[in-house]
Amino acid sequence: MFESVSRLGTHSTKWDESKKKFGTDDLIPLWVADMDLASPRCVQEAIYERAIHPIYGYTIYPYAYYEAIQNWMKERFDFSIEKEWIVPCYGVVPSLNFAITAFSKEGDSIIVQTPLYPPFVNSIKAKNRVVVDNTLCYENGVYTIDFEDFRQKAKKAKLFLLCSPHNPTSRVWEKDELEQIIDICLENNVLIISDEIHADIVYDKVHSIIGSFTKISKHCVILNAPSKTFNIAGLNTSYAIIPNKKIRNEYRIEQNKSGITNGNPFGIEALISAYSNGEVWLEALKIHLKKNIIYVRDYLSRENIPIVVVPTEATFLMWLDCKGLGLNKKDLVNFFVNESKLGLNNGLDFGQEGEGFMRLNIATSKELLEESMYKISQAYRRKN
Repeated sequence: MFESVSRLGTHSTKWDESKKKFGTDDLIPLWVADMDLASPRCVQEAIYERAIHPIYGYTIYPYAYYEAIQNWMKERFDFSIEKEWIVPCYGVVPSLNFAITAFSKEGDSIIVQTPLYPPFVNSIKAKNRVVVDNTLCYENGVYTIDFEDFRQKAKKAKLFLLCSPHNPTSRVWEKDELEQIIDICLENNVLIISDEIHADIVYDKVHSIIGSFTKISKHCVILNAPSKTFNIAGLNTSYAIIPNKKIRNEYRIEQNKSGITNGNPFGIEALISAYSNGEVWLEALKIHLKKNIIYVRDYLSRENIPIVVVPTEATFLMWLDCKGLGLNKKDLVNFFVNESKLGLNNGLDFGQEGEGFMRLNIATSKELLEESMYKISQAYRRKN
């Protein structure tokens, strides 16, 4: 069911930009966070049905769009939301930027937790805000939050950019962890902007949407999209959920300044179809991804390759602790790109705390993953 589809020649960032990214195109790209797996049949059919109408003009967001999001949130997360809370947008990263501008001013401090998906820190710096790093604690292969440090830094912060589930560590935050975050942010009047784009792909834990906690529901902005879940990132369709009317209006004002007010006709149909008919496909996908995760973990262990797999609680992105290879940062990249012929994300892209790590995208076929692991094994054997 889940076989890799050739993406070469489709203007794929992941495949057709390999040479620009890595300096060579004779490798297997396992970096950008989208899949080599076909989107659900229901999504393909919905796009096709829209495509056969020969006009692709300015498009509104219909009632069915809002209803699909409401139903998905209720059925998957037991999170009841009102239609008015939903603000359609172009993408989660643009929304993150709109939120930073809307709810802070130049010089304000904004908390993040590194290692972290690069656009968080980049967006803060680009808007002349101050990055305040509540660095995650890494011990015995597990990441946790330093709450005392978070409490101190919240005293002077305006916003907290929460990544939930976390990218790249794939942590699914426990309810008690989120409650501690919430209490600290409420005590210090820190607004939470929560990127929950990976919420649908969680394995053995339960994801709690930040807005489902009653005490913070009026003091948060939730950003989400079907793009990671159903492999439709190129359709640029996302949304913010903002229960507080005042905060929602302030956000809308900032977003409208960008001129992004119309929907993508294909993205809208894809979202409606995916959220209405894609659940069975998603559950099958999660089984496939979990098998891939287990395969990578077991292969590296069996072959005695000194790479520690950080537990993958969510996402299709594995965070690999490669410090056991004994390579400096330049040689580590060389080991994967030029010796293993694999294109992974360099952990340093996620902040200084990512040094010695690599991020591996396993949303591909079992066969391609087997080939990739074999390449790592052969490269390691040649060096040892």
